[in-house]
Amino acid sequence: MTQLNQIVAIEKGVKSRAKTNFTQNYRMLEQKTAQLSGLILTYLPLNDDGERFPTESTKVQINVPGILDQVTADLTRLFDVTLTKDVANGKATADIIIDGNTLATNVPVVYLLFLEKELTDIHTFVSKLPTLDPAEEWAWDDNADAYKTSPIRTAKTKKIPRNHVKWEPPSPEFTQPAQVDVFTEDAVVGNWTVIKFSGALPKSQVVAYTERVVKLMEAVKSAREVANGSAIVDQNIGDKIFEYVFGD
Repeated sequence: MTQLNQIVAIEKGVKSRAKTNFTQNYRMLEQKTAQLSGLILTYLPLNDDGERFPTESTKVQINVPGILDQVTADLTRLFDVTLTKDVANGKATADIIIDGNTLATNVPVVYLLFLEKELTDIHTFVSKLPTLDPAEEWAWDDNADAYKTSPIRTAKTKKIPRNHVKWEPPSPEFTQPAQVDVFTEDAVVGNWTVIKFSGALPKSQVVAYTERVVKLMEAVKSAREVANGSAIVDQNIGDKIFEYVFGD
């Protein structure tokens, strides 16, 4: 009993060989037309004692019927294998099951192949989702439709000039001026309140999404293997095609 996965496994090789041989034979017929020709050249003198010449001959090196037989054999196998696979793909189905729960039933193998590729892209996308800064405490805010932090208050300061009198005249009779140092002093003039917002996701949520995609990818792959294990019926169409094209 042949299985779909066996046909899939040999299809690439059959196609490669058939196309390679077809191309080679096409180029041979196109470029080496001289090798299609042959002849036998004999000479007979008019008189028995006339000069004799050896017979010359050239053999036909390329035979079109033989090439057609080879091309027909190669392409017949390719046509049969491809039809067998396509017919089987249309009938091969499997269920997608995750943790014992059936996500979808009777999914065609062609769709499973499509889904497997798409999930690979989704996995790359999900794994790169931005995450919240772990150094902050975040909570969801419905009004902002984003995550936010608790308010953080910081003081706003301003430099205020001050004077420090180091010495002053003891009486008005002293003409020497007072000695004064001028300096600045940081004084609190207000408070800043900061609330941060972010449209990113908690890392734990991104990890959970990624794990779910991986689990789904594994389930789809398992379903594809089940579908590819389905028994198939070999299809034969190549003989009919080439009998019509090259038949008498």
